[in-house]
Amino acid sequence: MPPSVDSLLLRAINSLDVLAGTAAPIEDEWQYVRDLVTVWGGALRAVADARVGQVAPPAAEAAIDRLAAEAASVVDPHRAIDWLSTMPAVALLAVGAGSQ
Repeated sequence: MPPSVDSLLLRAINSLDVLAGTAAPIEDEWQYVRDLVTVWGGALRAVADARVGQVAPPAAEAAIDRLAAEAASVVDPHRAIDWLSTMPAVALLAVGAGSQ
């Protein structure tokens, strides 16, 4: 059975936490990192809540899995911050939600 939009977006939310952990050593940017996690996490949760149980587009699972793998591979804290600001928009596009 194909995955639901909400289950895929929960995976993306988990990736936000992974990236935030990678970005943690940059103390001067910690508030910015927390803000990104709060705002993007909220946006992802809002779409997930609105689309509970809705079947995701065919390629969405592969896209989210690739995003999660890439997020997990980031070791540079500055690159993690970059990913925090862009990865959620890609996740939303992958599930057909645009850049909400």
